[in-house]
Amino acid sequence: MIIEPTEQGGDDARGDVRSDETLHQLNRRDALKMIGVIPTMAAFGFSAPQLERAGRALAVVEAAGAAPAAAPKFFTPYEWRTLRVLVDYIIPADEKSGSATEAKVPEYIDFLLSDPDTTEANRVAIRGGLAWLDSESRRRFTKTFTQSSDGQRRQILDDIAFPKKAPANVSQGVAFFNRIRDLTAGGFFSSKMGWDDLQYLGNKYVPVWDGCPPEANAKLGVSQDLMKTRVDPH
Repeated sequence: MIIEPTEQGGDDARGDVRSDETLHQLNRRDALKMIGVIPTMAAFGFSAPQLERAGRALAVVEAAGAAPAAAPKFFTPYEWRTLRVLVDYIIPADEKSGSATEAKVPEYIDFLLSDPDTTEANRVAIRGGLAWLDSESRRRFTKTFTQSSDGQRRQILDDIAFPKKAPANVSQGVAFFNRIRDLTAGGFFSSKMGWDDLQYLGNKYVPVWDGCPPEANAKLGVSQDLMKTRVDPH
């Protein structure tokens, strides 16, 4: 994996996603952010009202900015430190964007898991996965995941990040990593930082539409003439 952690854990959590007053002040554009996380949340069995609340909560987390730190509602302080280290291995900072923790992904995951309608099975899967990570680290290196060196952490993550190559004895870790990777990506690319990283240009007025850029058509192996033959003018 080409990964570089940017945060080594900590007890701080930025923003209070439960602020009802802030929720009511959000506009329609903020609520649209939930579109990016529906696949992840649908896999968690969230209802339509929960999807809406989570979409609005993403904006609340971002709007909190430098607000006083708030303790996580689901994770223990120890789990919180482990989660923050882990998600920055999944999405580290690079020349385009900050890391998963800078995009407040841990706060996003904490919000989902602390929702009263989240199934206990999903909570157990994440909490058990973090415990597995520590257990595997102790087995290999006699240290917890956060206490281990960068190279030692990478050894474990490389073994569970690629299901087809993973050893049979780490199947539980593979299942956990698949789930936490989806949650991390869902949180990051639903945040303002993630949208900027993707250069998403939605919700903007386009006075003239000249069609798909030629380089995009070339990549897809299509052309404007071909597309015109597929459209019924009537």
